[in-house]
Amino acid sequence: MASLADERIRDFLSTGTRTGKIAWVASSGAPHVAPIWFVLDGDDVVFNTHSSSGKGKALAREGRASLVVDDQTPPFSFVKVDGPVTISDDLDEVRRFATLIGGRYMGQDRAEEYGERNGVDGELVVRLHAAKVTAGFDVAD
Repeated sequence: MASLADERIRDFLSTGTRTGKIAWVASSGAPHVAPIWFVLDGDDVVFNTHSSSGKGKALAREGRASLVVDDQTPPFSFVKVDGPVTISDDLDEVRRFATLIGGRYMGQDRAEEYGERNGVDGELVVRLHAAKVTAGFDVAD
């Protein structure tokens, strides 16, 4: 079984600015998916979301999520991570991850700017704990 300990998977997830597509279930039972910016922290996928967003509310209620990250260029690859989530509203942690994530996606020269913008009251740090990891590399070869 694949895991986030696998260097090929970690490298794939950490390369460039690939977005994750996070899936959750709404209170109505409807499935939802949205793109996210994320970083890896140990064996967790970490991202920010607002506590009042549908995603934030659903993840707090359901306590689990599924994430897919893909390379949309031939020969195509993907990693899927499923598992429980834990959520924190600790402002220091929110700010720290908002800065790390901003640096990854917008460049280190703008990391602090994004940390200040996104590391505010109401924002959450969500940790997706990798209970199951599925990967497919070079699937069109």
